Amino acid sequence: MSRAQEPHKPFLTFGNPFRLISPKGSPKSKKLVSLLDNFEETLAVTIRKLKPDRKEDVLQLSWIRLAMMSLCKIHSDVINLMNDLEIPVSDWDDKWIEVYLDNSVKLLDICNAFTSEISHLKQGHLFLKCASHNLDGDSGKMLRACSYLDSWRLHLSKKNPRLDNCFTILDNLVEILDLPKVKNSSKGKVLMRALYGVKVLTISICSVAAAAFSGSSKKLLDIHVSGAYLWAEAFVDLQSFINTEIRRSFSAGKTTVIIELEAVDANVTKICSTLKGDTNSVTLQALASQLSKSSENLSQELRLLSEEIDMFFRVVLDGRDTLLSYLKDEDGFSMKDAATNKMKGGTIVK
Repeated sequence: MSRAQEPHKPFLTFGNPFRLISPKGSPKSKKLVSLLDNFEETLAVTIRKLKPDRKEDVLQLSWIRLAMMSLCKIHSDVINLMNDLEIPVSDWDDKWIEVYLDNSVKLLDICNAFTSEISHLKQGHLFLKCASHNLDGDSGKMLRACSYLDSWRLHLSKKNPRLDNCFTILDNLVEILDLPKVKNSSKGKVLMRALYGVKVLTISICSVAAAAFSGSSKKLLDIHVSGAYLWAEAFVDLQSFINTEIRRSFSAGKTTVIIELEAVDANVTKICSTLKGDTNSVTLQALASQLSKSSENLSQELRLLSEEIDMFFRVVLDGRDTLLSYLKDEDGFSMKDAATNKMKGGTIVK
């Protein structure tokens, strides 16, 4: 097997940032251990379900959609854990709050970047529809069909600056992957450890989606985690499987690794080649039908993925609301109000 032409990023090494919450005989500490174990075991199951049966399934929009559904689940799970822990306001450290809120804003920005790229791809669907409608007419319509197909390729080649920003955000999230250390709160240790697992999987999946959308594996992330976590083995296995297949596809010279998009591009190439030669009407009609089917499938998958990203956006907002609902001062002014006002003045718009 040929080696990837693009250099792999070195593994980013992070130790276990938190010790296990060891039971010391009290029902309270045993309950915390149980909550943590249940959360990590559930996370491990979620990760295992993400590993496709076939390598080619990695590169489908339907797999990215499944991955985003999994992110919705684990972020909802951590919200439920936050509620179950019932951490007293006095235990909350300002650093925890700052890091959690900052991370959530970064995730919202990533969602917006993905939504922007999906909208960009959807806009190209109009060129494909117009081309299909002009493939069953006279030579003048054939020329228009060629023009529409050229316009689609030109549209597709345009880079989305929001994706570049997405990679910058992911790099920053990796740099601060270690969450704040917790000294005097057993409940806080449980929450921070759970958040660590959620953050690792979230960064990894978003890195895969960003690489697929951008058409390059150069900034695909490899994250190394300690084996102390119950989900670590499943995560390492999934990350290796997914990243290896993506790098293999790009090293083979593909300009896109998204199967649905590749199918459309292959049909466009066939039609352009046919139009330059003998324009047999039967052949063109068959090719036009294939193009129509592949472009409709792409459009449908993009729509479903967009809906799932919107759902993830809302789940992240719910997580912020759950945290901030605990943090009201004596005068009744909540950090939720402050954070909402800050977001309105920032870049987070949905």
